[in-house]
Amino acid sequence: MRFSAIMQAVSLLAVVGSSYAVDSVEQTSTGIVVRPAQGDIKEVRLDVMSDNIIHVVKLDQAGKIITPSLMTIAQPCVCKFKLTNANGIVTLNAGKISARVALTNGKVDFYNAAGKPILTQAAESVKPIDVAGQPFLAIKEGFNYGTKDAFYGLGQHQNAQMNLNGEDVLLAQHNMDVAVPFVISDKNYGVLWDNNSISRFGDSTPYGPMVRDLKLSDADGKAGGLTARYYVDGKLVLTRHETDIAYQYLKDLAENWPKEIAAPKDLKDAKVVWDGTLTSDVGGVHKMQLYASDYAKLSLDGKQILDVWRQGWNPWYHNFDVTFKPGKPVQFHLEWKPSGGMVAVTHNNPLPQPERHSLTFSSDIAQGINYYVISADNMDKVIAGYRQLTGQAPMMPKWAYGFWQSRQRYETQQQLTDTVNEYRRRGWPLDNIVQDWFYWPEDGWGSHDFDPQRFPDPKGMVDAVHKNHAHIMLSIWGKFYPNTANYQEFAAAGHMWTQNVVNGDVDWVGPGYKNSHYDPYTQEARDIYYRQIKSKLGNLGFDAWWMDNSEPDVFSNTRPADFKKLIGPTVYGAGEVTFNPYSLMHTQALVDGLNRDQPDTRQFILSRSGFAGIQRNAVAVWSGDTAGRWNNLYDQIAAGVNFSMSGIPNWTHDIGGYAQETRFQTGEIGSAQENRVIGAAAIDPADVNEWQELNLRWFQFGAFSPLFRSHGEVVKREIYLISPEGSAMRESMVWYDKLRYRLMPYIYSTASDIYFDSGTVMRGLVMDFPHDNQVKDIKDQYLFGHALMVAPVTEYQARSRNVYLPKGADWYDFNTGDFYRGGSTVKVAAPVTQIPVMVKAGAILPMGPVTQYVDEHPDAPITLTVYTGADGQFSLYEDDGVSNAYKRGEFTRIPLSYNEKNGTLTIGERQGQYQGMIAQRQFKIHFIKPGISSATTLDIVDQTVNYGGQAISVKR
Repeated sequence: MRFSAIMQAVSLLAVVGSSYAVDSVEQTSTGIVVRPAQGDIKEVRLDVMSDNIIHVVKLDQAGKIITPSLMTIAQPCVCKFKLTNANGIVTLNAGKISARVALTNGKVDFYNAAGKPILTQAAESVKPIDVAGQPFLAIKEGFNYGTKDAFYGLGQHQNAQMNLNGEDVLLAQHNMDVAVPFVISDKNYGVLWDNNSISRFGDSTPYGPMVRDLKLSDADGKAGGLTARYYVDGKLVLTRHETDIAYQYLKDLAENWPKEIAAPKDLKDAKVVWDGTLTSDVGGVHKMQLYASDYAKLSLDGKQILDVWRQGWNPWYHNFDVTFKPGKPVQFHLEWKPSGGMVAVTHNNPLPQPERHSLTFSSDIAQGINYYVISADNMDKVIAGYRQLTGQAPMMPKWAYGFWQSRQRYETQQQLTDTVNEYRRRGWPLDNIVQDWFYWPEDGWGSHDFDPQRFPDPKGMVDAVHKNHAHIMLSIWGKFYPNTANYQEFAAAGHMWTQNVVNGDVDWVGPGYKNSHYDPYTQEARDIYYRQIKSKLGNLGFDAWWMDNSEPDVFSNTRPADFKKLIGPTVYGAGEVTFNPYSLMHTQALVDGLNRDQPDTRQFILSRSGFAGIQRNAVAVWSGDTAGRWNNLYDQIAAGVNFSMSGIPNWTHDIGGYAQETRFQTGEIGSAQENRVIGAAAIDPADVNEWQELNLRWFQFGAFSPLFRSHGEVVKREIYLISPEGSAMRESMVWYDKLRYRLMPYIYSTASDIYFDSGTVMRGLVMDFPHDNQVKDIKDQYLFGHALMVAPVTEYQARSRNVYLPKGADWYDFNTGDFYRGGSTVKVAAPVTQIPVMVKAGAILPMGPVTQYVDEHPDAPITLTVYTGADGQFSLYEDDGVSNAYKRGEFTRIPLSYNEKNGTLTIGERQGQYQGMIAQRQFKIHFIKPGISSATTLDIVDQTVNYGGQAISVKR
């Protein structure tokens, strides 16, 4: 905290007059410091960050110095604010937000510009704790008990949670789960919780084993546990009484698995079934979680509530609710088919209803309570406040919004270059190819060397991609083998976490190799990391960088107490003190170096994890190693929307899901693509059909995601491999690939708003329709920009789906031209080759021709597709697409507006210029009326005009 340098020896008593002690309040140049008369909080510091943002720090010791923030970069503003004091309350009014602080106990409430309360403090606790011999606090702060406000954000959590009011969200980095401690309300306020440790939104009590809170009885009525039955090859081999389901971590399996049975990884066909009852003395809705990988099915009182699968090495939580009546048993039945995975069931007792519906943050480790409150006119401006605090997102290169082809992995440079050649030969759009991990020698992880046998000429590979007018991204990690010179340099400088090596744990490569991650929390370590990258890879010409495993997952499925020892110590203390910001500091190491060496080049980094502020590092985040299952496709929608509403705008996912069930894996390129007999076992055609439909539906969703990227393991993902020749699947995939490029003027203009207006591409419906209560918990629709509403199909063999049309607009079906009034739910046709997309009446969609890469024809005509029925406007943005000249004002905007009353489209005067600007352009106009399908009239033109920069009007 910077308050000590700016504290003024000015008592608020002298400013406003007060009956309180002289030292109870002090004014600073940027706010106030309050020392409450009673309670555990000894000092409350308020700083004005802008006229709509206030920073609050609460401490257990007056004058305590705390560590500067990692997530925020903004300084308090030296700006005007008003102070008043009455009835024991001091009010700091910044203009568009005010805070009222109780002098007795330090309670802080917040009000918007109109003086209406937005946050009312209802709970607070600070408890001293010891962390590796250092004093810290466990903290909690709760607001708005009993609120009906809707909440969004908090990062990426794949449990189909949209409106987070009433939900519990664990903020702890994990593969597929990204913690961003920023929450935004539909009432136009947000809270940024400045803490680096494991934190929670909602219930502050960590979920625990069932036996902690519930009474368990087995199938025979014996209290104290459940009946567990173990089957091998379909035969029951063991029955025993187990006090809980305790296979959550690797050590649990080692310690608890029956010694009479071989380990699950050594069994081909194993199943464990748990039966019994759960009883609680506490009535109400209890929140529970199935933590699982491999196949698991959970039933309660005879009703199946979960049927899930995840790859064995990547378990995570599946949330579910259970209503208990005091003393009444609930029948419990869980089936698990282990093949190396994990399983556990966790539970929490219900909170009182007012607390259940509140905005409550808690953190395991803190120096004090530290948060920012933002108040604004709309949700976009709240997100703008978040970016003001944590850093603006720079513009990504234009090519990044084209199609990416990736797989795990191209084993040779020939495979990679052949893939680009094949896309070009077929004339299918492609802008980026990705070289995933393990291009290095087997024992050389972290060497940054290419295996000369498989990649004899890395520079030639990159050059070949560039010659084909494509870009290439390379996977780099924070992981190192101890035999590499890079590991040894880090270790010698004290910047390598060595505990994993000391433990002797090995990874999954070949015979298994000892390994660990570097510590990025000092400038010296970050400089070393970048220098090592630069010396081996920097001169090869790669266009983008994939920073994988950035949570970091040093050793998968380690018990939390053991894992915390693997990610520390750091300059801030034990590993758990900085549990969450690794990706922020790791990506900073790269982007700072790149910006120094390539100051006029737009950078692009893809990270598996994220944290508040990571958008300033030119980072996009993807949803991790998801599973190729329908429920996981469904989960992506809410995950992506809430992540975008967390203030980090560039998000993507592995089209088709990263990991595949074994039924999809047979054969060299996967059973989904080779419908033939392998050995004695025939591949089930039903599996092939399901796999292909899942991938097609996921691809359609990808075409309307911020970044459009195909990736996954085992089954190869190239369009020409994954879809049969002449199939409807291939036709649809190619059509949506081409549609993405037709939409590029709309997509890139929308993406420009990220930088210029703190915009968001993937938008929750509530952002544009805040007064429609029906949209606030819709989990499977979203806005792609302001004009398009996307409704992915997430059920196998579904050929239609219900779509809610928000109030406040009328809507066209992009595929059929059907016209609907807002405020109703309609059944929309969704043949397997089409994703339902609705277009808002009044929208002006700028579209280009089909190209093989984004700027193949920069001077091509642009079609302005106008959806009649309402007034509309759009700002068409253009720049050079690759440099940072936009920061110097080198770009153009062409304002577009449509007047429904007189049927006139106005192409306004061009504003600005840039090197390479297309001065003379042709616009084609296409007016959409009810009954006109957009999908089948993409090349229809109603009028054509030549545009030289001066305003032109076109009548319908």
